[in-house]
Amino acid sequence: MDFITLEILPFVKNHLLLSLGWIVLFIAIIVLTIKGKLSKVKIINNAQAIHMVNKQEAVIIDIRSADSFKKGHITDSHNILPIDIKNASTKSIEKFKENIVILIDDNGLSSTSIGEILVKRGFLNVFVLKDGIAGWNGENLPLVRK
Repeated sequence: MDFITLEILPFVKNHLLLSLGWIVLFIAIIVLTIKGKLSKVKIINNAQAIHMVNKQEAVIIDIRSADSFKKGHITDSHNILPIDIKNASTKSIEKFKENIVILIDDNGLSSTSIGEILVKRGFLNVFVLKDGIAGWNGENLPLVRK
C-alpha cells in the first residue's frame, strides 16, 4: 500500500495525460481481445489456409482492388471489392455460403470487418488470412500473375 501512495499516486498526479493514455490503451486492448474472441470471423495463418484449401475445399476471396489482384493473387481466388460486399452485391460468391471462406486483403487489417458482414449475410465459416497477401508473398508462396 505504501508503494501506491508513495510512488504511483504522485506519478499519476504529475503525469496525468500519460497515465490516462496508458489506461485508455489498456482498456482498448482488453476490449479488442474480447471482441476478437467472441467474433465469428477467425484469423488463420498461411499453413492453416493451405490446409483448408487442399483438404476442406475452402474458397479464397480476395478483397483487394482489381489492379492489385492482377499483380498477384492466390490460385483460384475470387476477386470482389469490399464496397460490393457492403452493398450486398455478392451474387458471384453466394454459392459459397456453406463453404469455408478465407478473406484476403493487402495486410490482414481490413478483412475482419468485411468478414463480419459476410457472417451477417449467412456465410457460415469465414476466416481471415493473417498478414494478407503481404504475408503470403513474404513466405514466397505461389501467386498467379495476370
